[in-house]
Amino acid sequence: MRFDGTLSDRQEAIMRVIRSWIVEHGQAPTIRQIGERVGLSSTSSVAYQLGRLEGWGLITRTGRGWKTCHLGSPTPPRCGLRSR
Repeated sequence: MRFDGTLSDRQEAIMRVIRSWIVEHGQAPTIRQIGERVGLSSTSSVAYQLGRLEGWGLITRTGRGWKTCHLGSPTPPRCGLRSR
């Protein structure tokens, strides 16, 4: 899956919810909590969107559950010295 830099309105809303929830609570929200805030009653729809965001590298998980997700970046910047 290749990220073209464009998110749907729903994906942007999910990213905002995750970002603000982590700032406020110190951990990611559950799928149900995300769904409530973005207007999705189906947890499978939320999980699908989270899977796409994870596939693009915008979020990552440290465990199996979505509550362990962290915000990532699509392409981490390269740092360090160039070799000659």
